[in-house]
Amino acid sequence: MTGGRRAVAGGVLLVLLVLLAFAGPLASPWGWDETDFAAFRQGPSGEHWLGTTQSGRDVFSLTLRGARNSLSVGLCAAVLATGFAAVAGTAAGFLGGAADRMLMWGADLLLVLPSLLVVTVLASRAAGGWPVLVPLLAAFMWMLTARVVRAATLSLREREHVLAARYLGLGAPRVIARHVLPHLASLLAVDASLNVSVAVVAESGLSYLGFGVRPPDVSLGSVIADGRGGATALPWAFGFAAGLLVLIVVAVNLVGDGLRDALHPEAGR
Repeated sequence: MTGGRRAVAGGVLLVLLVLLAFAGPLASPWGWDETDFAAFRQGPSGEHWLGTTQSGRDVFSLTLRGARNSLSVGLCAAVLATGFAAVAGTAAGFLGGAADRMLMWGADLLLVLPSLLVVTVLASRAAGGWPVLVPLLAAFMWMLTARVVRAATLSLREREHVLAARYLGLGAPRVIARHVLPHLASLLAVDASLNVSVAVVAESGLSYLGFGVRPPDVSLGSVIADGRGGATALPWAFGFAAGLLVLIVVAVNLVGDGLRDALHPEAGR
C-alpha cells in the first residue's frame, strides 16, 4: 500500500472512530454515568449492547465516553506540542545567539528528565481531568521536533526570499510566519499526526494507573483498569475499550506513516 493510500485508509478509520466516540452515545438508551441496578455483570443484550460492568454501568456508553476523553487528550496535546515545537524551533534557528542557546538548553533539560515520572507526580497533585493532562503531556513531547525544526530553519534563513524579506525590514515574527513555517508545514503535519497516538497511549497509561482522568469521569485506560479484575468472567467489560485503543493507535499511525511517505518519498526508501 502506497503512502497516500495508507494515509487515506488511516484517515477514514480515524474519522469513523471519532464519529463513534462522539456520536455513538446518542444512540444508546443508557448514559455513561447511569447505573442499572437490575443488571449487574450482565453480558451483551438488546438493552445493554455490550453488557454491563460489576457496578451495573453500560459498557457501550462508558467505553465511548472514555474514547472521547482519550481522543480529546491526544488531539489537543499533539496540536499543542507541535505548535510549541514550531515556535521554539523556528525562533532558535532564526534568531540564533542567546535565544538559540536558551531554547535548546531547555529542550535538552526536558529530554533528560524522566518524563513519565514527572507527569505522574504533577498529575497526582492536580485536580485531574483531560484539560490538566493536555499541557502536562505536551510539555514533554515537543523537544525532538523543535531540534529538527531548528536545523531546517538554519538552512531556510539563508534562502534568497528570506534574506530579501529581512532586507525589506520585516520583523522576525512576520518573516518566520510568511517565509519559514510554510516550508515546514509537511514536517509539522506528520509530527502532529504521530504525536496523537503517543498522547493517547500516554494518557491511557496514566489513567490505568489512576493518575489520569479521575472518577466519576473515565478514559479508555480507566475502563480497562476497572475491567481487568474480571478479565475471564467479564471480558466485555474491558475488551471493547482495549480494542478501541488499538484501533485508534493503528489509525493514527497509518495517517502519520502515509503522510510521511507521501510528502517525503525518499524517507520510505
